[in-house]
Amino acid sequence: MKIVDSSNRRAVAALLSPERVRDAATDRQVAAIVGEVRAGGDAALRRLARKFDRLDGPIEVSRAEMERAAATVPRAVRAAIRTAARHIRTVARRQVPRGWRATVAPGVTVEQRVVPLDRVGCYVPGGRYPLPSSLLMTAIPAKVAGVADVVAACPRPEPVVMAAALEAGVSRLFRVGGAHAVAAMAYGTKTIPQVDKIVGPGNIFVATAKRMVFGEVDIDSIAGPSEILVLVDNSADPVHVAADMLSQAEHDELAAALCITTSSSSAQRIQTAIEDRLRRTKRQAITLQSLKKYGAIIVARGIEEMIELANDIAPEHIELIVKEPEKLAARIHNAGAIFLGAYSAPPLGDYLAGPNHVLPTGGSARFFSPLGTYDFLKRTSIIRAERRALKALAPTITHLARLEGLDDHARSVEARFREGL
Repeated sequence: MKIVDSSNRRAVAALLSPERVRDAATDRQVAAIVGEVRAGGDAALRRLARKFDRLDGPIEVSRAEMERAAATVPRAVRAAIRTAARHIRTVARRQVPRGWRATVAPGVTVEQRVVPLDRVGCYVPGGRYPLPSSLLMTAIPAKVAGVADVVAACPRPEPVVMAAALEAGVSRLFRVGGAHAVAAMAYGTKTIPQVDKIVGPGNIFVATAKRMVFGEVDIDSIAGPSEILVLVDNSADPVHVAADMLSQAEHDELAAALCITTSSSSAQRIQTAIEDRLRRTKRQAITLQSLKKYGAIIVARGIEEMIELANDIAPEHIELIVKEPEKLAARIHNAGAIFLGAYSAPPLGDYLAGPNHVLPTGGSARFFSPLGTYDFLKRTSIIRAERRALKALAPTITHLARLEGLDDHARSVEARFREGL
């Protein structure tokens, strides 16, 4: 585990290199897959699903199959899914934006109408272990927003994922993944309907495909590998810091687990704790690669530099294990989620706290927000004007229109008044 001095900004920047989430070879491969599905529809989708997903059977999982599979899930696991779903719904309901209406001038009113998207596609990764939490986090806010048709794609949906799909209110579940699943949802095939928006985490192929289809459909963000940045002072227990860094590093070989401290001795204690706990981790090969490439303990020259670095890195997760976390949190402006204090462990946010765990990565927390109910709603402006109001405002409108060389814009207003202007 590297200990890096904060003055070595090149080394700090390398820890979150763009190469983690994009490369030219992947772009070419994904472009070919997306083009194949767009042109070939179901036939291309089935061929790619057999190749990449080992699909042997129908693409769609029937409702009856979901119900049979969900019934095999242990009662305690189903209870955990219901608890997580309840917390996610509680937060999602608080996120619903409201429409409004205002008078901007005598006789002129404007309104913002908020309506849900018609159909949304949720991507659920299907790696070595099932990820029902990703389905809950994407589908539930969409349903709370009022989206009528929420479909999901997962290359290998285990019974626990099917149980989550039923709990979340998913309309249809498809047994495909990767770039071809993203393309199918973006363009539509005979089996998979075209959606308005695709959300959910995935590997570099999924992220690249989402970037390529953006514009044909909306997407949540181009999510990359998981990131955590732990800010600590001398009050922090090194074991807590190490445990939380390892909890993110185990996600992926490209995950970034970082810590900033103002104390060299604290850095060394955390380094020792990581090495000790690493011997007992079950995903040691993945975690080792993650820590080797993108893990580090950064020693800053003071609290001010610690805050500056945190806002520059703008990571997915920031955890504050310091004496006054609330005070420090007020100065953190760029983060997907902020965890305050030693007992606000990041897995609480991953599963049960309620806010979404689909978060901006790769520094995009500078301008992106976590996934939420608001992402499944669109806003429409409605403008009403009386005759007298338009007449009163006409000189201003026509002046601005002609200033921009748009004479027919001005004439459009003038045509409404026989007496002319």
